[in-house]
Amino acid sequence: MTQQNELKAAVTVSPVQPSASAWQPLHQRVFRMLWMATVVSNIGSWMSDIGINWTMLSLSTDPLAVALVQAASSLPMFLFVLPAGVLADIIERRKILFFSQVWSFCAAAGLALLSFTGNVTPEVLLVATFLLSTGAALSSPAFQAIVPDLVEKQELSPAIALNSLGINISRAIGPALGGLILSFAGPWMVFLLNALSVVGVAVVLLRWKPQATVQRLPPEHFFTAIRGGLRYVHAAPVLRNVLARTVAFFLFGSAGWAMLPLVARRELGLGPGGYGTMLACIGVGAICGAVLLPKLRKRLNADQMMVAASLLFAVTMLALAFIRHVWLLNAFEFFTGFSWIAVLSTLNVGAQRSAARWVKARALAVYLTVFFGSMTVGSAIWGKLASEFGVSWSLSVATVGMVLGATTVLRWRLEKDASLDLDILDSAGGTADITIPHERGPVMVSCEYRIDPQDAHEFTLAMQDMRRVRRRTGAMGWAVYEDAVQPGVFVETWVMGSWIEHLRQHERHTVNDQRIRERVLAFHQGDEPPVVRHLVAPAG
Repeated sequence: MTQQNELKAAVTVSPVQPSASAWQPLHQRVFRMLWMATVVSNIGSWMSDIGINWTMLSLSTDPLAVALVQAASSLPMFLFVLPAGVLADIIERRKILFFSQVWSFCAAAGLALLSFTGNVTPEVLLVATFLLSTGAALSSPAFQAIVPDLVEKQELSPAIALNSLGINISRAIGPALGGLILSFAGPWMVFLLNALSVVGVAVVLLRWKPQATVQRLPPEHFFTAIRGGLRYVHAAPVLRNVLARTVAFFLFGSAGWAMLPLVARRELGLGPGGYGTMLACIGVGAICGAVLLPKLRKRLNADQMMVAASLLFAVTMLALAFIRHVWLLNAFEFFTGFSWIAVLSTLNVGAQRSAARWVKARALAVYLTVFFGSMTVGSAIWGKLASEFGVSWSLSVATVGMVLGATTVLRWRLEKDASLDLDILDSAGGTADITIPHERGPVMVSCEYRIDPQDAHEFTLAMQDMRRVRRRTGAMGWAVYEDAVQPGVFVETWVMGSWIEHLRQHERHTVNDQRIRERVLAFHQGDEPPVVRHLVAPAG
């Protein structure tokens, strides 16, 4: 459960400097109550993480079995976070969040009961881990998306920073407290306290009455929304770069998390308290990283930050492979937390910055899917290698991979377009007065431009950016043609699935899209605007 805990808040990091006091969002009652309840819940999750890993170490000494705990924790995020993101974009988020808390309570309480009665086996523990992570997968996109509903617009950045601070506070407290309770009361108490820790979040959600939002169009259907989210990701170059860098880091970085319990128990001979202390050192490093990141960002851009943090994390994995002095290794684990939060924050900023508001939960869900898919596959790979060749050998190979992964900065840069402005334009478009049944379709839209033939090459280059705009906002197909008889006459066409999808397209245009459109229109000659036609497939 390690990465799910931090992503509830960390993934909402914003690159925008706060315009309000760092503590001002806490004046908002619902935000304040939810923030405190979430910190308590995350402490319970970190405690549970200690209990699960230590219980597996007690049940099996096979490195693969221990690494499968990480895989079972990551797999639900890979499987369910995208559907959860779609639901968070089309139905009331409070309902999703409350259901996920009930789910998590039942899973944690069931594990506590099985542990108390002595009925936990490796298989039972993996299933319980999977179920607990499923609850986190259901809630993560909605948690990310509700922050703007809880605070004023000028308080958004400090609210996001407070969420990140809260997750790192719980990261420092939870493991140490979990190790202490595990030593004196056993795993069942840790699991029970985790179950109780979600009650506060559920109570706050029950008492919260969000303002009803007015929608001019009906909500999207589930599978249509999934296709729309995937289409957006495919046509968003900066987001694609974020995803590539995510795979390059977390596929190898997962080795550090998967092998940590094995090193603590088998190589260092630590008890649960000592293991909790190691995780607490990681948490303290993450807190220090969160505090220092604003200053570091003034000196390093996103790509430089990623490379530096990746290389630092590679050094800490090498230390985990060979250092067997407890406190010296704990010092390196401090830098594990520091570098981890730097990478996670940088990638989260890139994912946030490259996703428009109308598709934010879905786009971030795709990012989380790639993140946890990489963690799941990586954990299984490094566990298998450790089982066959040893922990140190597995970590050494992952370290080499991490260093090679840092070179992806040469191909996929996060600073590719730092001027993105994805605020939605307040415009209903030019088709609001056309009355056509929403389900009619497909719809082909054409736009005729008249340009100077000498500008044809520059125009077609600009139209490639327009292609991405159309695809991002829902177009299933796009093309541009030049008139064979009249040089300089170009016709752009794109196809929407239905008339309502075309109406939604007008509501999805951002400031950045408008800039691209203005650049294209600058080539158009004449006093009249380009001629636009809407062709609808015959009914029946």
